[in-house]
Amino acid sequence: MVRVLTLCLLALAVACFVGAPALADDKTNNETHEGKVVTVTSTRLTMSDAQGKEHTHALATDGKVMLDGRNATLTDLKPGMRIRVTTPKSDLKTAIKIEALDKNDKFEKQ
Repeated sequence: MVRVLTLCLLALAVACFVGAPALADDKTNNETHEGKVVTVTSTRLTMSDAQGKEHTHALATDGKVMLDGRNATLTDLKPGMRIRVTTPKSDLKTAIKIEALDKNDKFEKQ
C-alpha cells in the first residue's frame, strides 16, 4: 500500500513538473497591445494604438470583455476609453480578451 501511494505521488509530481512549461507557454502564445476605443459594435472593436493607427478586432466566441476589472460586453465600451487587447499570435484580428478602463487608472496585472 505504501509503495502504491509513493508511486502515485511520484507520478503526480512528474506530471506537474512536465505540465508547468506548457501552462507557461500559453501566455507566450498571446500578444497584447494597448490603445483607445474608436468604434464598437456587438461583435467588433476598432481601436487606435499609441501611434494613431487603427485596427479592427472581432471578439472570439469565448472571448472575455472586462471593464474596470469586472465582466462586461463590447457594447459597454465607449469611444475614447483606454483598452488592452489580447490576441493569439497566430490570429491578430481575433481578440480573446479585451480589458477597458473607465474609472480605474491602471489595468490589472496579467
